[in-house]
Amino acid sequence: MKQAALEHALREYPRESCGLAVIIKGRERYLPCRNLGAGMDQFIMDPRDYAAAAEAGDIVAVVHSHPNLPPTPSPADRVACEASGLPWHIVSVPDGQWNLIWPVTYNQPLIGRQYVHGSQDCYTLVRDWYALEGLCLPDFDRSDQWWNAGQDLYVDNFERCGFVEIDPSELDYGDAILMAVSSPVPNHAAVYIGDNRIIHHAHNRLSGREVYGDFWRNLTTHVLRNENHRFTR
Repeated sequence: MKQAALEHALREYPRESCGLAVIIKGRERYLPCRNLGAGMDQFIMDPRDYAAAAEAGDIVAVVHSHPNLPPTPSPADRVACEASGLPWHIVSVPDGQWNLIWPVTYNQPLIGRQYVHGSQDCYTLVRDWYALEGLCLPDFDRSDQWWNAGQDLYVDNFERCGFVEIDPSELDYGDAILMAVSSPVPNHAAVYIGDNRIIHHAHNRLSGREVYGDFWRNLTTHVLRNENHRFTR
């Protein structure tokens, strides 16, 4: 399995490769998957390849490469490993070093996260902030650039999550703020944490707290409140 995965990683180099370890007829085999990610340092596994692997046998691990980096798991790797419920093999290329991580209880800090769309983005941060406050929100499948593909995910789903729109002048601790950043629809979210500050995770930036000043206010489209949950500072 490892030799096949390494050969695939070298073919894809300098892009990240991804694939699956699958038990087929009692043997572990490596099945390469297409990487739909746009960048060189991330992978988005083609769901069609994942489905085909599940049809072929029992998926037992995720495999991906770290081009020109050691096989040390990134924070995004750990979060995604936990979400997958599978062990993750990481191979560095071109030197061929390996590492294996297992899903464990791994709580990613809210501050200082690297941005990875779909697994470590603005909605992930909002969802994790509310979870710490005792409010569990559903996760949603979201493709990259969904806001430019005729989708309006935030507006379509905030009511089903228990949120209602309020007047911005009533903004209070724990309210959600939706913004449109170079987008026809709201595509960014933050949580108001009082004292004219928000916590959020902007694209290609580390997550953190920031003053809710004119820049973000001018991008705001909705202020939302979950009236079924009381938030305490």
